[in-house]
Amino acid sequence: MNYEELTAIMRDAGIVGAGGAGFPSYAKLDKRADTIILNCAECEPLLRLHRQLLERKAYEILQALNLIAKTVGAKQVIIGLKAVYKKTIAALEPLMSSFDNMRICPFREVYPAGDEVILIYEATGRVVQPGALPITVGVNVFNVETVYNLYRAINGKPVTRKYVTVTGEVKTPGTYYAPIGMTIGELIALSGGETTDKPAYLLGGPMMGNLGTKSDVVTKTTNAVIVLPEDHYVVQRKQTKVSIDLKRAMASCSQCRYCTDMCPRHLLGHPIDPAEFMKVASNHDWHNILPYLNSAFCSSCGLCEMYSCHQGLSPRNLLAVVKKGLRAEGVKPPVITEPVKVVKDRELKQVPLSRLRKRMDLEKYNNSAPISDNEIKTKRVKVMLNQHIGVPAVVDVKVGQDVKEYQVLAKAAEGKLSVNIHSPINGRVVEITEKFIIVEG
Repeated sequence: MNYEELTAIMRDAGIVGAGGAGFPSYAKLDKRADTIILNCAECEPLLRLHRQLLERKAYEILQALNLIAKTVGAKQVIIGLKAVYKKTIAALEPLMSSFDNMRICPFREVYPAGDEVILIYEATGRVVQPGALPITVGVNVFNVETVYNLYRAINGKPVTRKYVTVTGEVKTPGTYYAPIGMTIGELIALSGGETTDKPAYLLGGPMMGNLGTKSDVVTKTTNAVIVLPEDHYVVQRKQTKVSIDLKRAMASCSQCRYCTDMCPRHLLGHPIDPAEFMKVASNHDWHNILPYLNSAFCSSCGLCEMYSCHQGLSPRNLLAVVKKGLRAEGVKPPVITEPVKVVKDRELKQVPLSRLRKRMDLEKYNNSAPISDNEIKTKRVKVMLNQHIGVPAVVDVKVGQDVKEYQVLAKAAEGKLSVNIHSPINGRVVEITEKFIIVEG
């Protein structure tokens, strides 16, 4: 298969990054890559779908991964995962000899190991320059489910389902292969319903996820639904207001610098300094603008506010506001040309995932959430038109039209960064808006 054929398959099948922001995967393929990394680090606490999927579908995923490497001409393939994923490693090891230049790279169980920049350093020793893309150091990174979606696409099945872990305050935690457009409430019902009287619904991981509702729907980037009591520490942190966060920083920031000392990107030498930012922001200091500009290099992992700060302040939230404001005004981050230097005692300052779970009162929810491939049916799907970074797909059906599973509902915007979107069920189109298409079975 040549490069053009593979990119076309990825675009037409609607494949986007299934573990994060949803960047169209065809646009990541690059012939400059000498290394392909499979990301099975599962950055967030409580998430486990990637290790389970790789264990269960190891050969299929490695086949698709090998195809990517051969197509772009990469010299090596690295499978990055935590050493504690023993069952997954055991499933992979007998298959390694079937593929050329492919190896397993186990590493410590720390947060946020799944950050692309951090994963690249752990697997290759290469440091991605601040603000640069992985391809600048010759690396392409794809997560497990993204590569599995490629395997399915090669066999004629576009992306219409998503593996989602449902855990927390539910009767039977599990990981389900859910139709895209299915409601969060339906997924929770599959897990036996809530076990707390006043639940809150966290969509995504505890660190970088956001609060949602039972009427929200599964998209191509939905990794988890975590049900927590509404008075839980994580829920309370997600509900803070920026105006109050800033006032609390003015009153309480002691400049202990723990937020900076444990910042994962700072430890790799990137010029992100949450402590310095908190100092200038809380004092309304506009003479020293560099900490504001350097906010662009924050990965938003949340470690500073969810773990590091003993005052319970929110550097990440405030940094995010500044980043958004700078982008809106077209202000670009500083260009860093000199090679950055990794902090010498970096390993001593990394945060073990077990300690992070305990600090966030999540240990009791760290259960197996076993994966299931049982076919999940739903009578109605609400399929969002913008489930990826880039331009939303363009509607290609009409109200009242009958559609089949896998049929294109919306086509990738011509000449733009975009992908196709397909129907997860057989049914009839009953509503179309600028944001979604509803299909009833």
